Amino acid sequence: MKSTIAATLIASAAAFAPASKVASKTALNAFESEIGAQPPLGFFDPLGMLADADQERFDRLRYVELKHGRIAQLAFLGQIVTRAGLHLPGS
Repeated sequence: MKSTIAATLIASAAAFAPASKVASKTALNAFESEIGAQPPLGFFDPLGMLADADQERFDRLRYVELKHGRIAQLAFLGQIVTRAGLHLPGS
């Protein structure tokens, strides 16, 4: 029993130990100067969708992401308004 408690305490203390910092480099240095690329990550592309992309594809994906975000915001607002009891006329 005491060894189980000691092992648990050691494992939980290891969770708070400082992690070593590893410098990461992205393969997409072409988009490092774009809006939204911030330190410490820089340009973040976890799925590799822009691995061999040009500026036109980058602009298109950014446009589509903004459009989808705006649609999601309107959908959320519609949900809140409907739950507040305001219904549009019609069937």
